[in-house]
Formats: sequence, C-alpha cells, structure tokens
Amino acid sequence: MIGAGAGLSVSAGFTYSGDRFARYFGDFRRKYGFQDMYSGGFCFFETPEEQWAYWSRYIWINRYEDPPEPVYDVLRKLVERRDYFVLTTNVDHCFQRAGFEKERLFYTQGDYGLWQCAEPCHQRTYDNETAVRRMVLEQRDMRIPSALIPRCPRCGRPMCMNLRTDDAFVQDEGWYAAAGRYEEFVRRHREGAVLYLELGVGQNTPGIIKYPFWQQVLQNPKAGYVCINRGQAYAPQEIEERSLCIDADIGAVLAAL
Repeated sequence: MIGAGAGLSVSAGFTYSGDRFARYFGDFRRKYGFQDMYSGGFCFFETPEEQWAYWSRYIWINRYEDPPEPVYDVLRKLVERRDYFVLTTNVDHCFQRAGFEKERLFYTQGDYGLWQCAEPCHQRTYDNETAVRRMVLEQRDMRIPSALIPRCPRCGRPMCMNLRTDDAFVQDEGWYAAAGRYEEFVRRHREGAVLYLELGVGQNTPGIIKYPFWQQVLQNPKAGYVCINRGQAYAPQEIEERSLCIDADIGAVLAAL
C-alpha cells in the first residue's frame, strides 16, 4: 500500500519555487510579488485572461510535462509485480505517466488535467489538455485571448480547476470508482503481510494517508510501516517496532533499493 504526498513529486523535480518558478513565472513574480507557484494559485489577478495565462502555464508544466527525475519510474519497477495500490494527494498525474495501472490509483484531491463547473451545476469533470495547450501557445503579455476562457458547457458559468479547495469540489464517477477500489484493497489486506509505504506525506492533510496508515498497521500485527520523508520521517510509539523511518531524499532511497 503506497501513500504518496507532495514530497514524492518534489524528489522527482517538480519543485514549485526557486529556479523553476523563476523560469516559467518571472513576469508574474515581478508584477504580483509572490515567490512560488503555490502562492500564485491564490492570487487575485486583474482579469480572467491573466488568471488563465497563469494557470495554463502552471497546468502544462506540472501535469503534461514529464518530471525531470525518474523517481516514479523507479518506484513502478519496484512494485509492478506485486499486489499494490496507490493512495495519493498529488494532482500531477505522475503515476500514470510512469506506467502505473490506472485501476490501482486513487487521486483523492483532484487532477490538474481536469476542469469542473465553478458553481458547480453538475457533478462531471472535463479533460483540459487541448484547451490548455492553446492557452499556452496563444497567450501574449500575460493574457490569453478572451475567447479561450473556459466556461461550463451546461450553465455557461466559468470553469475552474478540479482541485479540493472547498465543498464545491466535484467527485465524479471516476473518483467514486477509484475510492471503491481503494476500500476493497484495504478490506482484502486487513490481515497478512502488508507493507504501508508512505512517501513524502507532510502535515497538510494527514487524515487522508498518514493517520489511516498508522491505524491499519496497528490493527494488523503482520503489517509494517515505512516512511521516507526529508525532515518529517516519524511513527507513533504504538507501531515503533514495526516501523522504519528514513529522513532522506525519496529518489535516492528508491534508487538504492
């Protein structure tokens, strides 16, 4: 059972600050003053055209481009012949691009590659690759053409990212199907030898991966817990004897394995 947080993608090179941020968003930094991509996602831009110029670049480099380092590929090779499942709060789709089976993945918090009605007027999501590509290619002076602003095909209201930021997050049929497969995997492996491998999960949303992993290991005496996370590798005392916590770069540890 793999639980993956933002630290895994950071290890793969998907950093949201520093040189990578400056290379793609130097113009937005100069105008608005924010210092990383994440902060820019909460910025109040002057116009929708400017907002979607920012988001289209953001989506393209973090969803449709491959990460610089092959960390996800190494992880896939380690588990591909085993009965595995991935629970992740990441929204960058790196698992599927690395060849992980779609049926073994549950993206709990959304997907940069999907839009939804901002209202939302219905519970459906829409692939955005073609539209985002046009926005990236046709934007000028930090703005996209007004005709490219995405709108809901049903009500005409603006579209937004399918990311869990509030109670307007759309959980479509695909989301519920993946949730069901995750629950079934956990049910089948309540007993027996199971490794709960936690990679790069911080304290932003510990109730999704970290705390359930601890509870499942505690309830199954044959289960083990491994946490790899730079600066945040720890386990509760109750499962200490069946835990291995490694404070190091995830990519380096997986490569060594």
